[in-house]
Amino acid sequence: MKRILTKSMFIIHMGLSFIYAVDKTGTTAAKFLSIGVGSKAVAMGGAFTSIADDATAMYWNPAGLSYFNTKELYFNHADWIADISFDYFGFSIPIRPGRVFGINITSVTMGEMEVTRYGNENTGETFKASDYAAGITYSMNLTDRFSIGINGKYIQQNIASSNTKGAAIDIGTLFETPFGFRLGTSISNFGPKLKMSGDDLLIAADVNEIIEGNNESVTGVLSTDKFDLPLSLRFGISNGLSFGKIAKILWSIDAISPNDNANYINFGMEMKMLNDLLFFRAGANSIFLTEKEKEFSFGFGLNVPGVLNNKIFLNYSFETMRHLGSTQQIGIRFGL
Repeated sequence: MKRILTKSMFIIHMGLSFIYAVDKTGTTAAKFLSIGVGSKAVAMGGAFTSIADDATAMYWNPAGLSYFNTKELYFNHADWIADISFDYFGFSIPIRPGRVFGINITSVTMGEMEVTRYGNENTGETFKASDYAAGITYSMNLTDRFSIGINGKYIQQNIASSNTKGAAIDIGTLFETPFGFRLGTSISNFGPKLKMSGDDLLIAADVNEIIEGNNESVTGVLSTDKFDLPLSLRFGISNGLSFGKIAKILWSIDAISPNDNANYINFGMEMKMLNDLLFFRAGANSIFLTEKEKEFSFGFGLNVPGVLNNKIFLNYSFETMRHLGSTQQIGIRFGL
């Protein structure tokens, strides 16, 4: 069973990579689904597919929940670009040995913006825009070394009085090899295309201006196209190095094949010190991508001592971008 699933994931990965390598459109709907979730993962450059050891695994690789028997609450907030707030909530709990259930919510919100029209920039009107995704995850261990997980999610985007709604699934596997290193694969945002609709698309139109006496205010609807979701295929490998009681180093590499850009690689490292109380992380994003925006990231984590049997973890990340400045994320994990 394990070999069949592994081969299937590999075939799907290679097949879709070949297809999307031919035609990269550069445009997808619900692009917020491509924003990296979790300050730990982001600090490691987004190379998290084969790690996936907290509740953000529901984003990176759902198989990680059952593999690590994750039982926690997770809150993450990011001050993203252009005064945009990016938030993530995750909850996971084992329901039986080797079986874990989880729920997750992702939101992108921003303040009110002024409505401007051609020839009338000071309308006095305002509008809002927001994006949301809510998911349910089920993860299970097939053996003591191999796990698989699936995350089904509802997606909604809103701008003024228009919106689009849809659904997608994420599928992942995690395998610990006999040689010590771990392999992870995932397919994210697999689902039907999205199309905007709403009252903002209603307009008054003159069907034929050359005909006299016709109704010049016929109600029409602007036509909108359907756009693919930001499908991503990930393959990751990670392993650890130990330097006695001084420090432990975890390294990770991810190869990513998106449907709206060229293939690229993420790399990250984490150093554990003081008996796993303090963590330092760093990473590089979008390696080998010519027109890349994300560059480098770093961060740290703290296992808060003396509180709830050390089941509270604080994480921070700082990520640099080439043209859009930098972003920061803060995450807090509550072990249950």
